[in-house]
This record gives sequence, C-alpha cells and structure tokens, in this order.
Amino acid sequence: MKRIFDILASSSALLILAPLLILIALIVKLESPGPVFYSSYRAGMGYERFKLIKFRTMSANADSKLKDLAHLNQYESVQTTSDGCEHCSHLPVAACTLIVMPDGSYSCERWESAKAKSKAAFFKFKDDPRITPFGKFLRNTSLDELPQLINVLRGDMSLVGNRPLPLYEAEKLTADVSAQRFLGPAGITGLWQVTKRGRGGAMSEEERIQLDNHYAQNYSFLGDIQLVLRTIPALFQKENV
Repeated sequence: MKRIFDILASSSALLILAPLLILIALIVKLESPGPVFYSSYRAGMGYERFKLIKFRTMSANADSKLKDLAHLNQYESVQTTSDGCEHCSHLPVAACTLIVMPDGSYSCERWESAKAKSKAAFFKFKDDPRITPFGKFLRNTSLDELPQLINVLRGDMSLVGNRPLPLYEAEKLTADVSAQRFLGPAGITGLWQVTKRGRGGAMSEEERIQLDNHYAQNYSFLGDIQLVLRTIPALFQKENV
C-alpha cells in the first residue's frame, strides 16, 4: 500500500508541479554558475546507497568547504541555562556540574567532556555562508526538496520516512541505538522534520535520533498520511529542515 501510494502521489505531483519546477530551475541557473540540480549519495533504509536529487541551493563546490565551517556546527553545541543541563535532566540536580564557557554561557561539564571525545554525527550551520539568496528561500519553503519526487518514483525513497543521510553522517551512526533509524524507509518528510518545525527548530542531536528510531519502529500507512497532512502547515514555519 505504501509503495502504491508513493507511485501515484509522486507521479501526479510531478505533472501538476511541472511549471513550478521549470521556473525554479531557470532562477537557479540565472542566479549563480553551476548545475540546476545537486545530487549526492545518501544512505537510506538498511544503509542502502542512492543518489538523492535536490535543487542546488549552495555555491559551487560547497561540500569542499565543510571542514572549514566545522566550528559553526550547531550540533556540536548544547543549549543550557544556569538552572540545569538538558542532558542531565533525568539525574539529581547535584549530579550536573555547570561550567562557564568562554562566551559567558553555561554548559554541563559531563557533556563537554563527552563532546570533546567524539564529533557530532549531524551537520547544520546557522546562516550558512555557502547558501545562495534564492537557495535560502528554497530551503525555508522546502521547495528545494521537490526533485526528490523523482527519487520516490524510482523507488529510492518514500514520501514519508527518515531523512536519508549523507554517507559521512550515516557512517557515524553504527551503534545499536543509532542504527535503528535505518530499519525504516527514507523519506522526503517525516516525524523529525514536522516535529522540529512545530517547535521552532529547537532540537538536539539526541532528540533527532530518538524521533528517527520511533518512526522506524512504528511507521504505518495511516501514520504516514497523518504526517503528510501535518507537513502542509509545517511548511509555513521559518526554520528550514
């Protein structure tokens, strides 16, 4: 049932949205040099690799700049307050030792120590300098995701599922708990994306993994329909996913 729905929905959407797709392609081409589409290998269900297609939203050779921007990765930081640490909320207050960071913010000593020993699996930057002006608009409206309907039609992924990860992110999620997300299908939209937009973009790496695992263990056709319906109002949130 899920696959039949994917074929019917993706083929219909491609036909209906054809004029919009052509218009976006023209603007992308005129705004900056480079190809209209961006494709890269992603890890889907069962770590299966496929080439994901999106409208290009970054300047050319953006991936080569990733290491230079690693210090801006939002998933390398933690949101804390002087009242306690979110990563130690399940422990007694006394168990969480807060330290003052160079910028004056508070962080958990236990969390900072663990973070220093391992790099974050996900990459996300605020005000990413690699993104073009029109690319920012495409991301904020999720229009850059429309070419993924081709991936859905080909069977690479589903309309609803966990976000297919770049290989450099997927290879860091091999522990039993983290790898559970790959038991479910990859998708254009899903539980994590809808939940994040509804909360204004506030989400830690751990929360994201938990939501991915929850979907992989509990996904169903009716549940997917509900997520599709929730995606529509979520598109009007400013935070890009």
